[in-house]
Amino acid sequence: MAILLTGATGYIGSHVLQILRAQGRDVVALVRDESKARQVEAAGATAAIGTIGDRGLVEQLATDSDGVIQLAAPGDGSDAEVTETFVDAVLAGLEGSDKPFVHTSGIWVYGSNADISETSPLDPPALTAWRVPLDERVQKAEGVKTTVIAPGIVYGHGGGIPALVAGADQVDGALQLIGSGDQHWTTVFVDDLAELYVLAFDLAEGGSRYIGAGGDNPTVHELGVAAATAAGLEGRVVPTTIDEVHAKLGVPFGDALLLDQQARGTSARIDLGWEPNGPTLVEELRSGSYTG
Repeated sequence: MAILLTGATGYIGSHVLQILRAQGRDVVALVRDESKARQVEAAGATAAIGTIGDRGLVEQLATDSDGVIQLAAPGDGSDAEVTETFVDAVLAGLEGSDKPFVHTSGIWVYGSNADISETSPLDPPALTAWRVPLDERVQKAEGVKTTVIAPGIVYGHGGGIPALVAGADQVDGALQLIGSGDQHWTTVFVDDLAELYVLAFDLAEGGSRYIGAGGDNPTVHELGVAAATAAGLEGRVVPTTIDEVHAKLGVPFGDALLLDQQARGTSARIDLGWEPNGPTLVEELRSGSYTG
C-alpha cells in the first residue's frame, strides 16, 4: 500500500513527494495527464491519471491507500465544489480505518490578526470563506485520523505569491507595493512546509489543526525593499491604493493580500517536533532568487 498524494507536481506537493520518496515510502500520485504522470514517475511515485473531482476514482484510491495528503486545487473558480467532492470521496474511502488524511486550508481564513493561533476566531475574506465549513467537517470526521494544515504565504526557490512582489511594476525607478505595505504577511518556506505535512501525516492526532507558519512575519514594505534591492533599484518602493490593487489583482485576491496577519506556528513545533529553518522571505527576495 502507498500514500495517496494530490498536487504532486505542484509547488508544495512536489516537495512533499521528494521527502516521502527520500524516506523510502511508496506514493501514488493522482495527476491529470500523461505528461504529469511521467513527471511523478521520474520522481519515484506511481501515477494514477484522473482528477480530484472524480469521486469514484478518488474513493477507490483512498480505500487502497495508507492515507491521503491533499494539496491539489483546480484554481479555476471551481475550488469549493471540486474540493468538497474530493473530501467526500476521501472520507468515504477511509471511513472506519483510522488512517490519516491531511487536508489543506489556508492562513487567510483567520482574517487580519496580529497573533494567529489554531484557536483564533475565523474571519475569512470572500476568496476563502468556502474553506471554513469544509475544514470543520474534516476535523470532525469520525473513523479517520484527520488533520487540517493552514499554511501561511509559501515562498522559496522563486515560487509562490512572493513572485508578485518581485515582479511588480516599476514607477519612476521604484517598485510598486501591494497596497500601502504596512500589512504583515505570515510566511513559510516551502521545504519547511513540506516537512510539516509529512510530520502531520505520521504524528498528528485525529481532529487536529496546525498553522503552517515559520514564525517570520515581514511587512509588505520590507518585502518590497528587499525585492527592489535585488532588482538594482536601491530599495526604492512606492505604495499603491486599494483601488489600484483591486484593478491589478481583482477584488477577492487583492483583499486577501491586503490582510494584516502574523503567526508563529508554535503548536506544530511543540506537538510534532517541527523545526522550520529555511531562509526568511526577505532574505530570499534580497538574494535575487526571485529575479529570474
